[in-house]
Amino acid sequence: MQRAFVFPGQGSQSVGMGRELAEAFPAARMVFEEVDDALSQKLSRLMFEGPADELTLTENAQPALMATSLAVVRVIEEEGGFSLFDKASYVAGHSLGEYSALAAVRTLSLAETARLLKKRGQAMQQAVPVGTGAMAALLGLEMPTVQEIAEKAAKDEDGNHQVCTAANDNAPGQIVISGHKEAVERAVKLAGEAGAKRSVLLPVSAPFHCPLMAPAADVMAEALAEVVFAVPPLPLVANVTAEPVQEPETLRRLLVEQVTGMVRWRESMLAMKAAGVESIVELGAGKVLSGLTKRIDRELKGTAVGTPEDIEAFLKSL
Repeated sequence: MQRAFVFPGQGSQSVGMGRELAEAFPAARMVFEEVDDALSQKLSRLMFEGPADELTLTENAQPALMATSLAVVRVIEEEGGFSLFDKASYVAGHSLGEYSALAAVRTLSLAETARLLKKRGQAMQQAVPVGTGAMAALLGLEMPTVQEIAEKAAKDEDGNHQVCTAANDNAPGQIVISGHKEAVERAVKLAGEAGAKRSVLLPVSAPFHCPLMAPAADVMAEALAEVVFAVPPLPLVANVTAEPVQEPETLRRLLVEQVTGMVRWRESMLAMKAAGVESIVELGAGKVLSGLTKRIDRELKGTAVGTPEDIEAFLKSL
């Protein structure tokens, strides 16, 4: 059976993440220690004990989610006696999850990935003053309708242009928009009028994956230019193109574009299915991506692997 390993993005974090893994497996403990050292920060303590509001800060949540995913990867490899990439045809990650995916297949080192994500989180937070931007999930509408709504909402009453754009195409009928707060609020109202089942403003600290993130993209272009990318042993299906990539320079460029670009998650999953993938295995915290898999295509099997019990069951299933 062809499978893909996928890695969660921001929103999947919770206090206690990774603690069971660290208690059960030395390989997981080594990952958390290496990330702590790379950041000169006791990130693992924050992950295991909280407080939640500090863990949720973008600059902490991003490396924390990557660390948990990589702990799962290293434990699977050690317990199973194989390299992760021997058991998959593709990898993919939701937003910051792309960094986890590239670290998992050793295109980027663990320490380098942790530092890049810390910088990415800080840059995204600083790109837009707090309260200026917003994001909202529009449920029950398809992409053409959402794009129309976003375009209309981008103009204020005086005809001035603001930013409002689709940020995440997560699953059929689940699209997230991002941009200036007033424009996003107008879009939520218009979505209700267009028959959305539900439209909710998301509790995020910045408007990710939209043109307002351009300053953060510049910071990441500079940071990524200094990093050595190894050729991955299998393709990453990239967020911004929904196509497989293995060429290091293209990967570098797409990670920069991803900061302001839309996460084409639904299309990415369907592209892998079209290429013969039957099983999507989510490695890390939470079960967001395995839940989306079922909504995207019922024929795709979605599995979440994040706890010692999950790892045991996954290894038995191979």
